[in-house]
Amino acid sequence: MVNIYVEIITNLINLIQFLFSVVIVKKFSYKYDKPVRKEYRKLKVDSLPLIEKFQPLDYNKLLNDYFVTHGKHLKPVKHRSKNVPDSVCCPRCNAPHTYIYDNNGGKGQFLCKVCKTAFFPNRKFKSVIFKCPHCGKTLEKVKERKDFDVYKCKNDSCSFYLNNLNSLSDSERQDFEVNRHKFKLRYIYRAFNINFLPLKKDQDILHSIDISKIQAKGHLLGLVLTYYVNYGLSTRKTAALLKDVHGVNISHQTVLNYANSVSLLVKPFVDNYNYQLSDSFCGDETYIKVNGKWNYIFFMFDAVKKIILSYRVSPNRDTLSAIKAINDVLVKLKSIPANLKIITDGNPIYLLAQHFFAGHNINFDITQVIGLSNNDPVSKEYRPLKQIIERFNRTFKGNYKPTTGFSSDAGSVAFVTLFVAYFNFLRPHSALEKRVPVIIPELEKYPNMPAKWLKLIELSQSYILSQVS
Repeated sequence: MVNIYVEIITNLINLIQFLFSVVIVKKFSYKYDKPVRKEYRKLKVDSLPLIEKFQPLDYNKLLNDYFVTHGKHLKPVKHRSKNVPDSVCCPRCNAPHTYIYDNNGGKGQFLCKVCKTAFFPNRKFKSVIFKCPHCGKTLEKVKERKDFDVYKCKNDSCSFYLNNLNSLSDSERQDFEVNRHKFKLRYIYRAFNINFLPLKKDQDILHSIDISKIQAKGHLLGLVLTYYVNYGLSTRKTAALLKDVHGVNISHQTVLNYANSVSLLVKPFVDNYNYQLSDSFCGDETYIKVNGKWNYIFFMFDAVKKIILSYRVSPNRDTLSAIKAINDVLVKLKSIPANLKIITDGNPIYLLAQHFFAGHNINFDITQVIGLSNNDPVSKEYRPLKQIIERFNRTFKGNYKPTTGFSSDAGSVAFVTLFVAYFNFLRPHSALEKRVPVIIPELEKYPNMPAKWLKLIELSQSYILSQVS
């Protein structure tokens, strides 16, 4: 009989534990909601290709130059067959058919005698040709993606391909013969066709908001921003603190409304301030919840001056977001330094972004610090710079955590904008001997943080008025 009771009690305990795990834990799991860390797509980014550009030419000018150089006119081609139709002209210099050769025995390729350009009239003329940096052969376009085209070197004698092939083990070689798609041995280049112009600033939406219309005295607005932004309190705790300590009764929605209004004011000032920057920057992504889904914030950071230069919120962890984040840094530089260096993690989107800018003659170095341990000389040398933005991410998460996420894209951008304004202009930094990263003399004379927030709002309003007048 005792054994039966013991068995019943044991089963009841197991049932209670099961119900606790199913009902109680799931009910309160939102409190411990954490982003699922999605590993970025592992892909190998090869070095930049050799780029051959063909500028448009004028055949009349070329004929005149030939006469000046040789003292005689360039003779037209004597066609022995009718493989060159009268309608064919050179796509590069516009020379007529009388200066065009049949270049491959009637198979469709022609050669211009004036500018020496070979072409197929039924194909689009390529003003840019990509060549393999290892063998010099022209790359072939093999795939078309949403934002880029994939080019591959198909030369079987390419040194890059042969070295990769010879480095395979016997088992890998056998697998390669059966499943060639699993191995990346040939040189590959991704040419972007993104409709984005580098070194162009976003068009600021200048909101001229009259703060005096807000139903609050100036000092109260400063207190709201100090508690909500500086100390990372939630809107509800901010409202409760104002009531319990200062005797001011406002709702948590009012706190949020104040914050959103001020963010519209300070954003143009933050984005267009004349920062004095170094030539060393680091970038990383962190998580933020918007509309119940985890999004990414792309932060770019001056590693020496401790200034946040980009803070883009994006639903995607993609190359376009990385391009825009890096562009936020470049547009703030008076000129691009010859030794400009950006430190990132191992995400290949930053290398692809580097290729995008190189295609527009904008060059800089990307140094990737991979993993948590210094397993290579590069990681050992640049780990401190990467750790700078990792520490910054922890600081941001400490302020962001009480919000538990945002219900709109605008709300997330508003919060991040206020945090960046606080971090750049108001927050003393231990690595800068307790000085703020960007010293504004007008703010230094104010004794407390609420007053400094109000002065920063005034400076932001003055900047907007100067731009619209």
